[in-house]
Amino acid sequence: MTIDKQLLDALDGPAQDARRLHDRLVTEAGDRDLLDVAYRTVDSPVGRLLLAATPRGLVRVAFALEDHDAVLSRLAADVSPRVLEAPGRLDGAARELDEYFAGRRTVFDLDLDLQLTHGFRREVVARLPQIAYGSTATYSAVAQLVGRPKAVRAVGSACANNPLPLVVPCHRVVRTDGSIGHYLGGSEVKRELLRMEAA
Repeated sequence: MTIDKQLLDALDGPAQDARRLHDRLVTEAGDRDLLDVAYRTVDSPVGRLLLAATPRGLVRVAFALEDHDAVLSRLAADVSPRVLEAPGRLDGAARELDEYFAGRRTVFDLDLDLQLTHGFRREVVARLPQIAYGSTATYSAVAQLVGRPKAVRAVGSACANNPLPLVVPCHRVVRTDGSIGHYLGGSEVKRELLRMEAA
């Protein structure tokens, strides 16, 4: 055995032990109903995404520029401090996002937990999936859809604070003049998503 191999084995041992301990913690927390928020990260064409879910469903999708550590802290404060990396709990969401980015999925079929959005914002978020893949709607049209035609700015605010971007397609909402408007993942990401869906 070479020294390099010995060093790699020595370094790998504690890492494997830590991984096994973490996996056991995830299993036991799940068995005892102590895991309130499971999360994982996935790579995507628009950067690294954080996915988080409660037992009710997907609760948060966050872009890298939102600072994943800050998002996890916010989830601990707003949902529950019992937050744990448990990738297996989000396999379905990760798979559907992969299919979406590969052009094989136009509608998400996931249980969603909308507890991070309230009131009018929640009404808007609940309506956004009605905007079909490859289509757009204006902030004004969404305001009318929700039954509050003068609440155009409030619709913009609801889209800007959508806790489930991509899955709940706020990127399909544009300004009346056709410009794309702001987006949580950045305007270039929004432009790329609209380009991808239109292709």
